[in-house]
Amino acid sequence: MVNLKKRLYKYSRVMLAAVLAIVALPVAALQLKDKAPQTYVVERGDTLWDIASIFLNEPWLWPELWRTNTQIDNPHLIYPGDVIVVGMVNGKPVFSVERNKPLLSLSPQAEKRVKVSPISTLDWSEIAPFINQHTILDGDSYEVLPKVLGNRDAAVRFATENLVVSESNYNTPDQLHIVRKHSIIKNLDGRELGVQISHVAEASVFKESINDDSMLLSLTKSTQEANLGDKLYDGDFSHEKSLVLKPAQGQRGFIVGDVDDYDLLGKYDVVILDLGNADVEPGTVMGIYATGPSIINDDLPKYVSKSDMKSDTGWFVNAVEQPALKVGEVIIYKTFNAASYGLITRASMGIKRGFIVAHP
Repeated sequence: MVNLKKRLYKYSRVMLAAVLAIVALPVAALQLKDKAPQTYVVERGDTLWDIASIFLNEPWLWPELWRTNTQIDNPHLIYPGDVIVVGMVNGKPVFSVERNKPLLSLSPQAEKRVKVSPISTLDWSEIAPFINQHTILDGDSYEVLPKVLGNRDAAVRFATENLVVSESNYNTPDQLHIVRKHSIIKNLDGRELGVQISHVAEASVFKESINDDSMLLSLTKSTQEANLGDKLYDGDFSHEKSLVLKPAQGQRGFIVGDVDDYDLLGKYDVVILDLGNADVEPGTVMGIYATGPSIINDDLPKYVSKSDMKSDTGWFVNAVEQPALKVGEVIIYKTFNAASYGLITRASMGIKRGFIVAHP
């Protein structure tokens, strides 16, 4: 008997490989958009991604325009007020930058140069509130975190400036995060990839109160009420602010979740991929692909349903896999042992768990 899940997985991998062979764009084929402007004046608030999207259909290929371009020494040193000029050399786009050094007149006799900050890859300031509140730990690492035990008033919830008692940890620094288990991250086969935790509050440790069984904490900067049983975490929720973008090559995986438990996701939502730090690194750009349901090629064709997938009858040998079509793009910005966070930068439809990620 044929195991349907294995057959569907095998067919989907084959079809995906074929689709990716078609959609993969070599650097040599880099082309400007048909309506790309000849010049563009960089504005305050622009990012490299914004500018690349003006000129290119594949904005992650922006670095390729300057790696072989002597006109722009470093795209991370492009400033507001710079004028990007587009030309063609040997059939390939060439970018150059015209710059007037900014001057601030202090008096008729003196001038002082004003230092302007270069633009960033992505506008993290707009996105940060949505991505700085979660991180992923290995299950064992989460379990050994010390717990919040309570306070002298026998309360069950705590807020800023409350004093609470927790389990002791002699290696604990002065400042800690109080965190809560948000979800258990699993791949599509049900294997656990890690525990997603969410930020609850900051906590200051009274070192003189530490003993064998407990320590005293003062809560600060609460984002929500802390509860009995919440954990103490001495790591951080930070991520790389300046990413060197590069397209994925042979890596392929799946979207297995998100940070808000939504059914449908879109642009600037954060997704969780089943690719760890051995597979990808921050800055990797991946395409998002969706497939339709398998079709049973019988006398009367029908779509494979969930109930059908529980069966191992031989007539599924006629199952036809629909091709994987690109529906969006995602930039990986933080990786863990067995999973990673990605930011959706394009989406032509609602993105769901189970969608494929691969070469953009």
